[in-house]
Amino acid sequence: MVTVARERVERATGNRQFLGYGCQARGQVGSNTAQPAAAPIVITVNREDFAKLPVEPAVAHAGPSDGWLPAGMPNVLHAESEPQVLDTALLDTPVSVRATAQSYHWDLGDGNTIDTEKPGKPYPSEEISSTYAYEGWYDVTLTTTFTGEFSVNGGEWQPIEGTIEVESEPIEVYSKSLESRLVDGDKAPDENEDPWKPERSSATDGPQDPEATHRNV
Repeated sequence: MVTVARERVERATGNRQFLGYGCQARGQVGSNTAQPAAAPIVITVNREDFAKLPVEPAVAHAGPSDGWLPAGMPNVLHAESEPQVLDTALLDTPVSVRATAQSYHWDLGDGNTIDTEKPGKPYPSEEISSTYAYEGWYDVTLTTTFTGEFSVNGGEWQPIEGTIEVESEPIEVYSKSLESRLVDGDKAPDENEDPWKPERSSATDGPQDPEATHRNV
């Protein structure tokens, strides 16, 4: 079998319509021998095929690298995702699929969510950011929507109808309420007595924000 391009040509106008790629017995290609032609097999990739491929999630970043931030301070969010090309085979024909990030859904863990088509930028940019109103641990979760294209045997890229969603690993962020207090200037603060990041438990998880909103950025 060999891969061949299929076209429909209108006799009256000569216009050509590309119908995709198909497979045909090698002996039939270019043959003038009168014999029944096998029905062309058009190779295509649909959303279900796309969803089965191991598309890597975007790399999510949230908050400072220390893993905590003061309540009310902007929690800077950004994602890293380069186009991915995955190789597979259909009907013994090599097929490449290209996945490209289209949009991002951020769940801040306190009820606030953000939808954006922008990947965001690292601090000090606040292009994509949010704040926590309360103290406690929160999980920041990123879900990335990918569009897809496929190429048969090195041919031109063709769009895949529909999109897929891939979720990144949650990022733990601790929001801390900072309060002013008098201290002994000659004595270093004991962070073990008042830890910046306490052990996570049901008692240290942050509450939901009663004024949570969904934003499009």
